[in-house]
Amino acid sequence: MSESINVEQAFLQAQQEIKKLTKKPDDYSLLKLYALFKQASVGDVGGSRPGLLNMVARAKYDAWAALSGKSTEAAQQEYIELVSALQKKFA
Repeated sequence: MSESINVEQAFLQAQQEIKKLTKKPDDYSLLKLYALFKQASVGDVGGSRPGLLNMVARAKYDAWAALSGKSTEAAQQEYIELVSALQKKFA
C-alpha cells in the first residue's frame, strides 16, 4: 500500500516538475505525457474518436487509446519516468 502512495506522490510531483522545463518537449513527448496523464487520472479512453478535421484532438485520442488496459499505477510510473528523462534532456 505504501508503495502505491509513493508512486502517487511522485506522480503529483512530476506534474509540477514538468512545468519547470526550460524548453518545450517535442510533439511526441507531449502526446505521450498527455496520454499517460489521462490514463493515470481517468482510466481507459471513452467517447468517440474525433473526426479527421480535428487532427490535434484525434492525435490525443489515439495516443490515449493506445494505453487502454494499462493500470493507473503503471501509467503514473511511466509518466514519472518520462518527466525524469525530459528533465535530464531540457533542464
